[in-house]
Amino acid sequence: MAGFVQIIEFTTSRPDEVKALGEQYRESRGDSPVVRGTFTADRDRPNTYLNIVEFPSYEDAMKNSADPATSEFAEKMMVLCDGPAKFYNLDVTDVWTATS
Repeated sequence: MAGFVQIIEFTTSRPDEVKALGEQYRESRGDSPVVRGTFTADRDRPNTYLNIVEFPSYEDAMKNSADPATSEFAEKMMVLCDGPAKFYNLDVTDVWTATS
């Protein structure tokens, strides 16, 4: 397996505050298993955002989810959201990159 991706889909009318909260969370964390995070806005659904978070493995993602700092971040984030988040847990089975 090539890794693990978690996608968190949520709606908010306060995306700048969500991004700032995410920045604070990342700065306060020491060693993190996250390989890369991407914050996206859905062009077709106003106020809908998806965070795409990449991990080396499912186990690393679950360890991150169990961290009290992650739980605290999630609670604060949900206050800024317009409803509950939806989570997608995805095993990466193949990765390709376009060549020039």
